[in-house]
Amino acid sequence: MNREKTSNKTVAGRRGFLMGAGLAGAAGAAVVATRGGAAQGTTAETKPQTHERGGGGYHVTDHVRRYYRSTTV
Repeated sequence: MNREKTSNKTVAGRRGFLMGAGLAGAAGAAVVATRGGAAQGTTAETKPQTHERGGGGYHVTDHVRRYYRSTTV
């Protein structure tokens, strides 16, 4: 069998390209996984959403009532 020889410069170029592509893919996956949350910050002026009677915990809304009705047998 006769093999073609490639220069070291070509091989190094391919390796660099593949490493760069792998790093770009990993960076893209990290951005998707965090949904860019690290870049978004909350300001001191915003306050948490609360119910009109106070507190921000659980409260029954229309869509929750519809779900409860759908689970009755």
